[in-house]
Amino acid sequence: MAAVCQPRRALMEIPAPQPKIEARFRRSYLEILSAPSPLPRGRNATSISKRLQSLDLWSGRIHEQCEKMDEHHTPLSKQQLVQLIRSLILVEQSQDPKTLASDLKYLQEDLQLKKANVYRSIPYSRFGSNRDAHCYRKAYPHLVAFKVSCQEWGQVLLRNKEWDSVLEHTLMAWRITSELPQWDTASHNALREQCYNILATHSLTALQHYRPTPNRGRELLRRFKMAQFHCQSIAPCVQELQRILGQTDNPSMDTN
Repeated sequence: MAAVCQPRRALMEIPAPQPKIEARFRRSYLEILSAPSPLPRGRNATSISKRLQSLDLWSGRIHEQCEKMDEHHTPLSKQQLVQLIRSLILVEQSQDPKTLASDLKYLQEDLQLKKANVYRSIPYSRFGSNRDAHCYRKAYPHLVAFKVSCQEWGQVLLRNKEWDSVLEHTLMAWRITSELPQWDTASHNALREQCYNILATHSLTALQHYRPTPNRGRELLRRFKMAQFHCQSIAPCVQELQRILGQTDNPSMDTN
């Protein structure tokens, strides 16, 4: 009896070869920032448009700050720098600035984040110093963002006449400013000194309208004297507090 031969079945079908996919290049940070993001439709469209308008005002102030900087130390163009800082401030514009300014915890987290961005931008895999001019150019946009936050939020508190919050914001921002990197070139530390001067000006303005209680005044005086070790720009605030405490201890000397 002849054996019946059955056709052999393939164990697995081999699929047709797929067409080659073009390699995707990683987009740079500036390309991501410059890409337009779609706006949602509905009730949130109006609120988002208002936030974008306020964001444009912030960008104008940042542009003014860029014009005051030394052109030899600017690693990016003004348009690129504005785009970078716009992305950093976009998170801050999710709520009303006045509401955010009243929460000093949020302002502290904001400055801590910007300080972390400064250190993240510094390349550490280098044979030389990581505080030289090359590393400074990498961190420069984030240093400008840090300075703008110190200036703008302090001005918001002053406009709200929250004098005690202005002093607390100064002391908090003063400590974080002291934690910024020290650069090898002395002129590169100018942004740090500008932050100190801005914060000291805010505190001096607040002290001209604010009369703390004796206990609160002595506490502020102690903390301002500690801040004086980082920079002498706070010295006028120390003298003003001493004058206020002297008038508080001697009510007959207070002519107001």
